[in-house]
Amino acid sequence: MSETNEKRMYTVIVADDEEEIRKGIIRRVGWERVGFRVIGEAENGADALELVEKLEPDLLLTDIRMPFLSGIDLARAVREVRPTVQIAFLSGYDDFSYAQQAIQYNIVSYMLKPISSGELEEELIKIKAVIDKKFEEFTRGIQVKFEIRKSEFLLPLLLDSFQQGRMKEEELEENALACGLLRNPMPDNMKYTILVVGIEDENGRDMTKRNSVNAIDMILKKYARYASCYLKGRVVSIIAATPAGLNKYLHIIVEEIVQSVERMMNLKCQIGVSRSMDMLTYCREGYLEAMNALSYSEDGQSSVYFIADEEKSRRLEQEDLQVITGKIESLLRGGTTEDMEGYLNRLEQEMRVGNNSFMSVLILISQIVASVYKVVYTVSGDQGIRRIEEQYPMSEMQELERTAENFQNMKKMCIFAKEMLSEQRKKSSERICEQAVQIINDRYTEQDISVISISEEVGVSPNYLSGLIKKNTGKTLVELLTGRRIEKAEELLCCTSLKIGEITEVCGYKDQYYFSHCFKKITGMSPNRYRREYAK
Repeated sequence: MSETNEKRMYTVIVADDEEEIRKGIIRRVGWERVGFRVIGEAENGADALELVEKLEPDLLLTDIRMPFLSGIDLARAVREVRPTVQIAFLSGYDDFSYAQQAIQYNIVSYMLKPISSGELEEELIKIKAVIDKKFEEFTRGIQVKFEIRKSEFLLPLLLDSFQQGRMKEEELEENALACGLLRNPMPDNMKYTILVVGIEDENGRDMTKRNSVNAIDMILKKYARYASCYLKGRVVSIIAATPAGLNKYLHIIVEEIVQSVERMMNLKCQIGVSRSMDMLTYCREGYLEAMNALSYSEDGQSSVYFIADEEKSRRLEQEDLQVITGKIESLLRGGTTEDMEGYLNRLEQEMRVGNNSFMSVLILISQIVASVYKVVYTVSGDQGIRRIEEQYPMSEMQELERTAENFQNMKKMCIFAKEMLSEQRKKSSERICEQAVQIINDRYTEQDISVISISEEVGVSPNYLSGLIKKNTGKTLVELLTGRRIEKAEELLCCTSLKIGEITEVCGYKDQYYFSHCFKKITGMSPNRYRREYAK
């Protein structure tokens, strides 16, 4: 961002269950004078979380003891949905041990009440300095230490194939230990995942720089062991963690990277994520998976793609492809049908005026056909291959004297494959959403149901599931879950004599007061009043 630290204004949400204190803080503090602007207020932890997700503030100033969702639980939940948000605690309890539980959740300050407006302003100035420093380091790529050993280790690991026996896993682990990727020799139960990060402006122009590595590393170092490098115009990182660590932090890491690039750089961020691997020797394959996942993204739009979400079956053996076939694969994954048709028409024109030999055209057709089959197989499996073969039999393209006709058939096959994959992807996303909604409808009574538990059950990442639900229903998962629970509560209030406390438990809530709060928020009246109105 071009704005200086002095001029940069940060947004804040104030949360406190005591209205007089909350309003007093908002009214008496000179927010703009110290570099902040209040964009929302909340009287309980649940509403605060909802506002954070909706308004995306830079800072959440909250009482540590809150109704429905305590400060600690709120901090944990905020990290799940908006990991870039900094959190400052206000508390009337001199209980630092309690606050220490939340240190890992971006807690930037802990203040004791009562606190004067002057004291709060002084602390806000310190908080602004902390956030300024994060902006500065992230956007300018300040290098605290140039870790050359990590790059020296990572580059050959990604570009060379160690599966040929040139270097054993034990040797790679020794090198990983030496550069800091691993903490202990011969680690047990260690998993590795590759991230490929690209940064663009809103017009799709590449803005990824070498110093972008440092910005990404600022985030990675908070969650896992890592090594990053700048490779072919992208930031490539390997993350090492236990299966539990990856499951807990990976979706938070990628969300924080995207949110940080958008907020601090005012740019778009695209991330491709590989499957997890058991051995360092598989990192070359993981790198190719992450690159292929990245190719699903659209120019000028922020996105995160996990290859496991997009391509359910394991990839065929990878080879370095020529520019043309690489472009075809990219268009099959992320472009439009019109983009594919336009590219093929230009390619045909270039082949005609380029005076290419008969054999070179034949080889190009064969490579493109192979690329189409590969992408279709990784996304659709045998069923997709059968559909392609039924429409455009491979045997017909092997007649050498029909090169011109083969080129036309190849073009039609590419367009058919693109349409088929787009249709299937749409149906697949709809099917996943239907599964998730069905789980909510069937198990809304379970108090611990969450986006993570549902995503594990349907077999996709939490990020992917949240995006699909929002895109297909226009609502968040929490909104769907709350809506289903309140719908059931209305039915029970009208048709049974169950007490409010009993209805609270039946509908999946732990706290009767929180249930009443949610019920009134949606229906406009308390459960008791609703029952009385229905009785009339």
